[in-house]
Amino acid sequence: MTAIFTLVAKVLLPLFPNKTGDREKDLKGFAIEIRDELKDALYLAVGVGSAAFGLESFLIPNGFIDGGVTGVSLITNAVTEIPVPLLLVLLNLPFLIMGWRTISSRFALKSIGSIFLLALVIQFIPFPVVAEDSILVAAFGGFFLGLGIGMAVRGGGILDGTEVLAIYISRKSSLSVGNIILLFNVIIFGAGAYFLSVETALYAILTYFAASKTIDFVIDGIEEYLGVTIISTYSEEVRLAITNNLGRGCTIYQGKNGYTPSGGSSKNIDIIYTVITRLEMSKLKTEINKVDDNAFVIMNSIIDTKGGMVKKRPIEKLKAQK
Repeated sequence: MTAIFTLVAKVLLPLFPNKTGDREKDLKGFAIEIRDELKDALYLAVGVGSAAFGLESFLIPNGFIDGGVTGVSLITNAVTEIPVPLLLVLLNLPFLIMGWRTISSRFALKSIGSIFLLALVIQFIPFPVVAEDSILVAAFGGFFLGLGIGMAVRGGGILDGTEVLAIYISRKSSLSVGNIILLFNVIIFGAGAYFLSVETALYAILTYFAASKTIDFVIDGIEEYLGVTIISTYSEEVRLAITNNLGRGCTIYQGKNGYTPSGGSSKNIDIIYTVITRLEMSKLKTEINKVDDNAFVIMNSIIDTKGGMVKKRPIEKLKAQK
């Protein structure tokens, strides 16, 4: 696959000015850019398809709404009968302009393309109505809509401008992005209860939670990673246990023991840092306890990792060492 991207880069590179003057370096960088842009385009396409399916097969035909700009579009459609595709474009447009100014033009262009494509798919591609049961509509409509939004975010764009507004307001105030989105959605659900019905607003909350959890799952990934810091007087033994018994890499950096008696001198100590999946945490604790039951261990959640050994299966790493 890398060879294909390199071949495409060789063909297209003469059309663009040299960035560094080093053709080999430019070629490699251009091939990576092509690969990443195609990957982002795939994420965005899958996101648009999933969101359109969630809207057309579940939410729109059953008169359900969601949070964010999508929810505003669905409420406006129910009250005024203006087509949802047109509302999605018009209501998101101000936030996309805001995103151009506050985030980046690349992000804004991807988002504009994604939202226009979503509007076109909803307008011209019919999807069958899958369910009419209210619980199923709220749960699976939220799931597919959240899957679409999450995939779009992984592709570097958005399908709903609420996040852009939240980022903009958070920079101008003391409110966090999460609090702003929550406040915005409370207003939308209140409007849904007023213009439609309280029951519709309650189902909208269920849809919103299904969508938000799916977005978190898609963006954060299936596996949850933990960054583990280990402080022990037996650091070398702990390091060997991590590399030999778990097949994981680690980093060692120098520190000093800060807890000393008054007038005493601090001792240098090696601090070990490693990244593992949550499923491996129990095994790591066992290995540490076998070496030093009094070791000080700090664990932090990590959204994702790149490079290193954490995404390789331990057995592969152990075989590679032999």
